[in-house]
Amino acid sequence: MKTDSNSKSNSRDTLFKVMKVIGNYKILLALSIILAGISVVLQLYVPILFGKAIDQIIAKGRVDFDAVAQYASQILVLILIASLATWFMNLINNRLAYRTVQDIRAKAIRQLQVLPLSYLDSHSNGDIVQRVIADVDQLSDGLLLGFTQLFSGIVTIAVTLIFMFSKNVLITAMIIVMTPLSFLVAKFIASRSFNMFKKQTETRGTQTALINELIGNEKIVKAFGYEKRASERFSTINEELRDYSQKAVFFSSLTNPSTRAVNNVIYALVALFGANRILSGALTVGDLTVLLSYANQYMKPFNDISSVITELQNALACAARVFELIEAEPQTPDAENTLLPYKGHVDIENVDFSYIPEKPLIENFNFHAEPGMKIAIVGPTGCGKTTFINLLMRFYDVNRGSIKIDGQDINDVTRASLRQNFGMVLQETWLKNGTVRENIAFGKPDATDEEIIQAAKEAHSWEFIRRMPHKLDTVLTDDSLSQGQKQLLCITRVMLCDPSMLILDEATSSIDTRTEALIQKAFDKLMKGRTSFVVAHRLSTIRDADQILVMKDGHIIEQGDHDTLLQKNGFYAELYKSQFAPST
Repeated sequence: MKTDSNSKSNSRDTLFKVMKVIGNYKILLALSIILAGISVVLQLYVPILFGKAIDQIIAKGRVDFDAVAQYASQILVLILIASLATWFMNLINNRLAYRTVQDIRAKAIRQLQVLPLSYLDSHSNGDIVQRVIADVDQLSDGLLLGFTQLFSGIVTIAVTLIFMFSKNVLITAMIIVMTPLSFLVAKFIASRSFNMFKKQTETRGTQTALINELIGNEKIVKAFGYEKRASERFSTINEELRDYSQKAVFFSSLTNPSTRAVNNVIYALVALFGANRILSGALTVGDLTVLLSYANQYMKPFNDISSVITELQNALACAARVFELIEAEPQTPDAENTLLPYKGHVDIENVDFSYIPEKPLIENFNFHAEPGMKIAIVGPTGCGKTTFINLLMRFYDVNRGSIKIDGQDINDVTRASLRQNFGMVLQETWLKNGTVRENIAFGKPDATDEEIIQAAKEAHSWEFIRRMPHKLDTVLTDDSLSQGQKQLLCITRVMLCDPSMLILDEATSSIDTRTEALIQKAFDKLMKGRTSFVVAHRLSTIRDADQILVMKDGHIIEQGDHDTLLQKNGFYAELYKSQFAPST
């Protein structure tokens, strides 16, 4: 019962959040309700005219054809107007639904820009894509059905009751008393189907993440003979998805026939009770016809809503996942100060950091860099090299201590202004779908072609760019460039921005030895006068560093230039000798 209670609460909360977004379009909402009211009132007035027409047919040879024809023409006009009102209402509902999901999707994308990397690291890319794309599409489908049924249904119920009360109070009261039976049946089933739909969407997100993972790493899958295990993993998740989907559809499919059964009982009782009233002279045949029509119209909204309960429950379950993303705790707010181009004094004082609280990584980290220094960071895998870079760029915030640039704590400035002062080249390359020009000018969109070409020449990427079919206007695809060429474009991108400080994290790992030597010269020119941090595994590339920080288990265990560290004959000397020891 606790699970059912939570499901009801979650469904209610999610519906409230969706309605809050819909509230941004009050005019469209009001128009839809007004048109729904016009359509329903006109449609519900038609049975009254039918009843009056029937009462004009008294017996054989006693039919007022003129009156019947008059009522028939009125019915035709009302149906035409009601149809137009319904058509316009559906147009408005479409716009209302699509604008609502557009706003929700935009909120989700904006939220992704302010979420901390810890959130993105703890959720698979496939699951996040599932929430922003597929889950929002499901919500859109549910809203389209929901709006159409909801507005018309509410007005139909209200107006039908008014018309029925005007005809016969007792029969109307009997219908109202029995109505809660439909509600209880629908509510009982819906509470169970929502929980199943929620599990279905969660499992679908897991499945999407697995597909994304396997497709993106198909070479690795084949290289290690992982195909069979990959298929088994997918089959397990697919089986879970099938199970949850079947249960969700089964529970929701019970709603419509169950409510229809209750409503048919009500309809039969109205017919039986009304027939008795005709015999006693309290009702005419036309009045009973009208009441039966209204009883059917009154119960129809409940049937309509129950018939789309599958889509509605699925939509709310998907919306709950989207709102979970939107409401995730964002990164700490930015300060209002802006970091201007600086001299490059960097002070790291007593810094502690861990990704997981119970597993300390960096402890009591202290370091000072003078402007223009080239600082190399070396050490075994997992020692905290890349983590240090993440802290410097404020991808993560320190748990304790401070990082200062020119005496200013980086927590006291905006992240954007901080990162604009850094040029960063990572081992992992990233190029967007676009032209060579757009990829190079990613950080400086107003750059001229001359500036781009000059940066490309300095980064030694112009050699292959000029051989491309359309040079800078060549559109890149995944297979357009080798890994080394992609890395050269990333280096060109940084050189074009001409940043105040550099961070190079294995920036030449995918480049051949000859080109690496040329790039190293370009970097030396770029680093001149700039404080630079270089993460390196190949120690031959950092022998000219002003300071080498040797890290192990989150601590700086050695510090000094290349010659000094070799003379100490410590951990750095061991690393260096292991790379350059002659083979035996």
